[in-house]
Amino acid sequence: MGLVGQTAIVTGAGKGFGRAIALRLAKDGAGIVAADIHAAHAEETAALIRTAGGDATPCVVDVASAGSVEAMVQCALAHGPGRVDILVNNAGIWKSTPTEETTEADWDRVLGVNLKGVFLCCRAVIPIMKAQARGRIVNIASIAARNGGTFSGIHYVASKGGVVAITKKLAKELGAFGIVVNGVNPGHSDTGIMAGLDLTAVRDALVKNTPLGRPAEPEDIADVVAFLASDAARFVHGETIEVNGGLVCD
Repeated sequence: MGLVGQTAIVTGAGKGFGRAIALRLAKDGAGIVAADIHAAHAEETAALIRTAGGDATPCVVDVASAGSVEAMVQCALAHGPGRVDILVNNAGIWKSTPTEETTEADWDRVLGVNLKGVFLCCRAVIPIMKAQARGRIVNIASIAARNGGTFSGIHYVASKGGVVAITKKLAKELGAFGIVVNGVNPGHSDTGIMAGLDLTAVRDALVKNTPLGRPAEPEDIADVVAFLASDAARFVHGETIEVNGGLVCD
């Protein structure tokens, strides 16, 4: 996709979709800031990229903290040629608590990471991208933003719906500055985010109702992100791409 010389920040890069996205963008030539709240996971992703011949640095970040996000951006500026070309907002928390059992603390934490985190990360890179007159922002939302979530908690669904809305708002606000903003709605996947829950029957039903007959793989999401981060998608703007194997389609 021609990303040589560009610097990409990927949040939640320590595993799952985030790791696959970081590896894919690195394969296309981008220098990667592999940002994750878990230092060991961030380092492992960066090491995988370097082993494959790519350029990566790990960074510990709590996207719900403005100070931590600012430090991540400074890490990116120091890592590359003083630029931030691509931001992928992937960091997130998934919860399945019934609404009546959802605590205020749980609501605040999920919205803090999944929604506030996107806002903070975007806010931090926008001045840099405006000065460059160029940038790509890709926000990872969820199929739950469209269908209300099969077994996702109300806080998760609300946060991902907000991510879709933020994507549209930023597209309207930033297009004039050469900053292209899009999103991705992944479908059902087995990335470990729901580890510990016995959802076999639900998974089987979802796969049965998915025309392509399988869950999403991290690479399915990463390839779409790579497209959106590239000049091949230069006139795709304000869209949230559905990547769900046909489980939900218009």
